[in-house]
Amino acid sequence: MRKVLKILKKVLFIGLGVYAALFAVFFFDLDGKALFYGVEPFLCRHYDRMERRDPLKQPYETTKPHYEYNK
Repeated sequence: MRKVLKILKKVLFIGLGVYAALFAVFFFDLDGKALFYGVEPFLCRHYDRMERRDPLKQPYETTKPHYEYNK
């Protein structure tokens, strides 16, 4: 019986610790801060370095495209 109470006490303390940690994450918005200060700068650097085609250098054609159909 003592062994069961000892294990139950450990599980209770671990559960309380996990609950306190999750509450701190929610209360201080730590997940949002981690995304804003950690992930977003990485993504901005990554996508700012991507090569993109310049739409102003594309030729402007006023003719309609020529479609070919199999007959």
